[in-house]
Amino acid sequence: MPRRIIIHAGFHKTGTSTIQATLRENRVALKKQIALRLRWHLKDVVSAARGYSTDHDPLTLIKLQSRFGQMVNELPGMPRRTLIISAEELSGHLPGRGNIMDYSAAPVLLYAYWEIVTARYPEAEVLVYVSTRDPETWLVSAYWEHVKSSSMTMDFDAFRQKYHKAADLNGMVAEIASRVPAPVHRHRLENCRDLPLGPTDPLLDLCDIPLSLRPTLVPVPKTNVRMGDNVLQALLEANRTQTGDRARKEAKEAILAQAQAAAS
Repeated sequence: MPRRIIIHAGFHKTGTSTIQATLRENRVALKKQIALRLRWHLKDVVSAARGYSTDHDPLTLIKLQSRFGQMVNELPGMPRRTLIISAEELSGHLPGRGNIMDYSAAPVLLYAYWEIVTARYPEAEVLVYVSTRDPETWLVSAYWEHVKSSSMTMDFDAFRQKYHKAADLNGMVAEIASRVPAPVHRHRLENCRDLPLGPTDPLLDLCDIPLSLRPTLVPVPKTNVRMGDNVLQALLEANRTQTGDRARKEAKEAILAQAQAAAS
């Protein structure tokens, strides 16, 4: 069984994609110390977590528990290793999606994960790790993501006014810590700029990686990096003027492709 289990459940727009890409890139080097279950291993689980964050329906929570429990029960032996379960959507949808105002589903979801892994591995140490970000920069990044990936048409000032409470990630960490009986660790994205592996380093600090191994690990380029304000405004205009889903998607794909070509 694993010696330690770390549940990394977000938050969105705090370097989580870079963390998962770095872990995946270095999985061979880390395999003696770490076992991984990342977003692409957890599709059914995160689908249920997103569903619960949308409706807070007890039946959806039961579905989530069933899927997460099945994933845990199917894990291979991991003697003396640390198991990292990492996906930002384990906390549900990014606030701003539909009627989701904040991360209020996260404490319930994290308690469910904790309860399942402690029942399956009662002797393992279970930790919760949460990556955070300053409220204003989180709002900017969340807004960019919604404009890029959805049909959002509101301007940033309206988005900030409506969702400013969701940006209090530290407050939500405190709420999680008060409701989940496991040590909760956090690290701000802004404090990771000068670290060799960026936002992945604080997570690896919890895994007792040999000091001799750390310098051999390979950083990856930042993933899901937002582009300039001109691209944002073009995407927003497409959301506002393209009424059909297909036309809007094609228009936005063309904008992003042109921006990526200009940047390369």
